[in-house]
Amino acid sequence: MITIGVLAAIASAAGYFGLKSMIPVNGSSPAFGFPANTYIKATHERSGYEYVSQSSGSVKGMRTSGGGSLVNPTYTFSSGELESIHFINEDYDTHSQHNFNIDEFKVHTRDLKYFESQTITFVADTPGTYQYYCTIHPEMKGNIVIE
Repeated sequence: MITIGVLAAIASAAGYFGLKSMIPVNGSSPAFGFPANTYIKATHERSGYEYVSQSSGSVKGMRTSGGGSLVNPTYTFSSGELESIHFINEDYDTHSQHNFNIDEFKVHTRDLKYFESQTITFVADTPGTYQYYCTIHPEMKGNIVIE
């Protein structure tokens, strides 16, 4: 009887936390679906601190004509879509901490140390243009467009 009670408690806890993990940061109920994934890294180059797109070459608009990644790019998302931002700090030069924020969608990562990462999932539910930024390095900013 004790074993069954323990197993039921474990199953209940797993179900509760599993369901809770499916709630986007700007939502109140679970989102059942697959998010679109966007990969962004923070780095430091000769021009200073910057966000760099980590999207593959097959993603339209995320590469320069020379094949390099865009710096502080504008991302375009479809209204109502579930989006996941995968953010990694790859600031090898200075090992500075970085974060990623979009206030309107309650997207806020913690301050990440060198080579730490965090994924934030949100619903892009309000059309418009919004700024993403780093609170530590004000020059790190760009736009997100919800169409």
